[in-house]
Order: sequence, then structure tokens, then C-alpha cells
Amino acid sequence: MMESLISTFTSLLGLGPIKFNPSTSKPSLQGKTILITGGNSGLGKATIQTLLQHSPSPPARIWLASRDIDRIQSAINEITATVPLASTIIVPLILDLASLQSAKDAAERVLKESERLDIMILNAGVMAMPVGVTQDGYEVHWGINHMGHAALTKLLMPLLLKTVEIQEEKDVRIVAVSSGGHRSSPKIDFAKVKTDMKTSFWWTRYAESKLANILWMKALAKEYPQIKCVSLHPGVVSTNIGGATISKYRLTRIGDWLFRWMLTKPEVGCLNQLWAAVGPSEEVETGEYYHPVGVKGCGSVMTKDQGLVMKLLEWTEEELKVHGI
Repeated sequence: MMESLISTFTSLLGLGPIKFNPSTSKPSLQGKTILITGGNSGLGKATIQTLLQHSPSPPARIWLASRDIDRIQSAINEITATVPLASTIIVPLILDLASLQSAKDAAERVLKESERLDIMILNAGVMAMPVGVTQDGYEVHWGINHMGHAALTKLLMPLLLKTVEIQEEKDVRIVAVSSGGHRSSPKIDFAKVKTDMKTSFWWTRYAESKLANILWMKALAKEYPQIKCVSLHPGVVSTNIGGATISKYRLTRIGDWLFRWMLTKPEVGCLNQLWAAVGPSEEVETGEYYHPVGVKGCGSVMTKDQGLVMKLLEWTEEELKVHGI
């Protein structure tokens, strides 16, 4: 028990046993197509920049998915300033995860314009959102963090499976960015996630959606054994995910400085998802949940509940059917 607690604590700080260094690992991505949600800032942007900086053979295309075209273009410009070839590789993709119709539109474009999809990094997410529901009636954290990504994944699954067939190495991966915060989740009440859950604290609502990320990857790993599906905690990273709600809890400038000082920078925080996406295939196990970098066994008891895994899969599939997905 104590060993498990120590492992969880050290991995939360990014002190895991695997020392993944993109500059020395240098994975070849030649000819591959990658899609990353929330790629315009934070971990997503750092992931794209690192991939392009350190791969000796860059990918053919990176779909940068986000809801705001101006922010996408700004991110592309910033990455291109460091890696000039980025402008010819990164392709903007409008995607609002709060809308299942937007997920349909984004997937339709990818299916129309891409012959393959080798890596999906489900990186986008929200935390500490005000009480509310998405366009489709799901609690905001649940709708964006789980349902939007679930819809996109299901719609693009035919292309992922096609890519397995044409790849020589048979190494197609889906990586979902979850959080160690999932451990605070109660058992998911599938009726409540279709309400605003106003009686629940925002951290609980967030934790449930992050638990769903882990369960969804475990479910897909069972359904599609030919695709490597993993989830992970990136570490305690300095990003804008919490927005104004988190800022309310920082009472002074000193407090804000201390808060930021304690957090990992995105260029370090992205290492776990980089490893999961392009690290050695023999190290990355499908269906696993990892703390940084490459630490297994840190999931809550509920992440190991196969009944709950299947319940989430069945419930999600039924919900997506209702919306024509």
C-alpha cells in the first residue's frame, strides 16, 4: 500500500522511471498523419512543437483541432517561427467539443481529405467550468471532455482501422489525456450527467469526466485490439485549462506566483503524452492508464472495474446513436 502511494505521489510530480527524451529518442513519423485536439495552446501546442522539432522524419500532416480559427492560426505562426516546415504540415481543423454536430463536421472533413490516421491525441479539455450544459444537453465537463471526444473517435474509427491495414508496423494509437483528479470521482451516475449537476462541486464534475476518459480508452482497447488505446495523467502542468474560475482561488499576486511556480511547464508536461503517442511500441500497453512518464498502477479502483468499463461503452454508444453517430 505504501509503495503504491509513493509511486502515485512521485509520478504526479513527473518523477516516473521512464526518462523519455524526444531529442534522443527521435521517432520517425515519415508519412504519418496525426490529429491532436486542443493543439492551439498548452500541452497540445507543446506536443506539436516537440514532435516537429525532434523527429528526423516529420509527419506528412498534423491536424490541429480547436474551436477558434484565429487561435489555431496564431499557434501555427508561433510554431512555424521555431520550426519553419510547420506551415506546410499543420492543417487547421475547426472542432467545438461542446457540439456533437461540430464533431461530425470535423470528422467528415478528415475522412474526406486524409487517406490515413496514425495517431489521435485527445488532448483538449476543460476544468472548473460554471454550472451548465453543452448544446446537446450534457453537463459541460462531461460533454466536452468525454462525449465530444467519444463522438470524434467513433466517427474516425474506420480511418484508424484502415490505417492499421496499410501500415507495415501495425502501430496505430489513440491517446487520451485524463487526470490524476479522476480519483476524486464518485461512481458515475449516468442519469445526472445529462443535467447541469448544479448540486455537485465543479471538481466532482471534472473528476467524473476524467474517469470517463480512462474507462473509454479501456473499452476501446477491448473492442479494437488492433489499435493501441491508452490514457494518461500529464502531471501538474501550468496551462489555461481552469480559466477564470481557478483564478478566483488565487488570493494574492504572491499566491499566484507560488501556484504557477509549483506547476510543470507544458514543454515538460507533454512528455507523457508524447511517450504514449510515439514511444517504443513494446513499452506502451493498450488499455493502460499512465502517470508521467510511463508509470502504471495509479488508477483508482473504479478504473479497474470491468463492469463499469462496459457500462460506459454501452451508455456512450446508445447516446451517440441518439445523435446519429
